[in-house]
Amino acid sequence: MHRFHDYHRERAQRGRHAFGHAEWGERGFGRHGRGRRAERVFEQGDLRLLLLSLIAEKPRHGYELIKAVEDSVSGAYSPSPGVVYPTLSLLEDMGYARAEAIEGGKKLYSVTPEGTAFLQSQGPALAELKARIEEAAVAGRGRSAPQIVRAMGNLAMALKLRLTRGPLTEEQVQAVAAAVDAAAQAIEKI
Repeated sequence: MHRFHDYHRERAQRGRHAFGHAEWGERGFGRHGRGRRAERVFEQGDLRLLLLSLIAEKPRHGYELIKAVEDSVSGAYSPSPGVVYPTLSLLEDMGYARAEAIEGGKKLYSVTPEGTAFLQSQGPALAELKARIEEAAVAGRGRSAPQIVRAMGNLAMALKLRLTRGPLTEEQVQAVAAAVDAAAQAIEKI
């Protein structure tokens, strides 16, 4: 487990973007069209700052943070768990956040006094980050829908997990098929 976190910490120290991509534009989040260098909304360290500010507002678990970031940019970007959880671990290692195990094996992250002091020292940087996020949110409204992609992934994962628990009865097969068909029909009507 430590090797995973060490790897991500080393990448951050070498100047790699916190998300593992050189540009947001490579994932369609930039301000320019495909194939052009895009101005980034999140610079190196910005995700750490944003996540820390979100848990300073109120303690949250990882999925809530993913949704909060997604909502802050009006769905123009949805960070993966593979980005968020290592960043939260890094915040813990830095002493800025602490995790408390809660029901269901989830961790609830909250800010430490050191994290609060760090946020206060980063006030101008945080204000500028939030302004860039708002600008990207306004520019991206209605263009992409990572929330839908995420929801489709959630559905696929739920189906996969259910199928690994054992065979379904004919009644269960019919119920799952009906639920998926109902969702498809509802989407067609939108």
